[in-house]
Amino acid sequence: MASSSKQPSIAANTSVLTPAMTLEGHKPYMLTLSEGDRQEFKYIPYISYFPDGKQMISGSYDKTIRRWDLREGKEIKEAREVYKDRVHGVRVSRDGRWVVTVVDEVLKVCEVETGIMRTFHDDLMTLKCIEISADSTLLAGESYDGIQIWSLDTGKLVAGPFRSTGVVVDALGLSQDSRKLAVTSCNFDQWESKFKQYLEVWDVQSQKLVVTREGSNTRGWINLPVFWTTKGKSITAVFASESDDIDTIHEFDASTLKTVGDSFQGHTDHIWSLALSFDCLLLASASSDTIKLWSFESRQLLASFNVQALHSLILSPDSHQLAYTTLNEARIYVCDIPANILASIGLAKETSAHLAKLLDVCGPALLLI
Repeated sequence: MASSSKQPSIAANTSVLTPAMTLEGHKPYMLTLSEGDRQEFKYIPYISYFPDGKQMISGSYDKTIRRWDLREGKEIKEAREVYKDRVHGVRVSRDGRWVVTVVDEVLKVCEVETGIMRTFHDDLMTLKCIEISADSTLLAGESYDGIQIWSLDTGKLVAGPFRSTGVVVDALGLSQDSRKLAVTSCNFDQWESKFKQYLEVWDVQSQKLVVTREGSNTRGWINLPVFWTTKGKSITAVFASESDDIDTIHEFDASTLKTVGDSFQGHTDHIWSLALSFDCLLLASASSDTIKLWSFESRQLLASFNVQALHSLILSPDSHQLAYTTLNEARIYVCDIPANILASIGLAKETSAHLAKLLDVCGPALLLI
């Protein structure tokens, strides 16, 4: 539940966020539109930090996966992977042992230390919808057979399929103990000309639906993450009610899916990306022209930054940086979060030992967008 304690006041006037580093290397690419026309795009859909915060990995429709040295601000070219098909997802496990990729419709897992690559599934339907458990042992993904969960160590199926209410699965979220699975999905309602949105919680062991909540929005497939918070007792997500569409963030009780505390309100456009720090202190959200930083406990808006045409946003493992991509550039921007914002939520400069502790505190902090 949201704390009633007051946080130190910070002016949340909109300002400019200056990148500390710009990563360049991905190339523009051509995509076929629904009308059959070909158009050039530049945006980088998938970015993920390694747990020590010193490296990042990215995947793009330019058919490459690239790794970046964040101390040097350069690509590690010998680690570049080039494919014949488009990359549809990249994710690093919290312990740094695994890198999960989706290329075309093939789900693969690479063990970083050995370089051994295994194919887990070859007919994924919702290509962007994958999830790694907080303890880095399980992988969840959506396929033609439904939502399935595999062991990362053995590659064997351990649970599923789970059948979501909506035809299109937007996001998956495993609880801290991996006993519950949160799912968001949607259907198009032709009569109302709206997309019906569903938030569900499943029991992983019994594979039974525990609770569901229905909403609607006008945007459709939103593909925003769901975050387990407060030791698995609540879920944070962008979920539309009749009044707020998808420009508001809510916290839900995981057992009832009733809202907890105040919502996060302030965006005037649809939210495109969402990230929650590992310690559940800092929430970052982004619309088409603004990045906002919030104190999760108090719901206080800490800062608002002008960023045009934003696509994806993630927080570093220690919450001291945020990285984002935009729709019109083949670049990754890495920014230092202002020190006064970190201090306002109790985040001082963290040691390596404390960072390791952070990696074991809260739910996953990113979804492939």
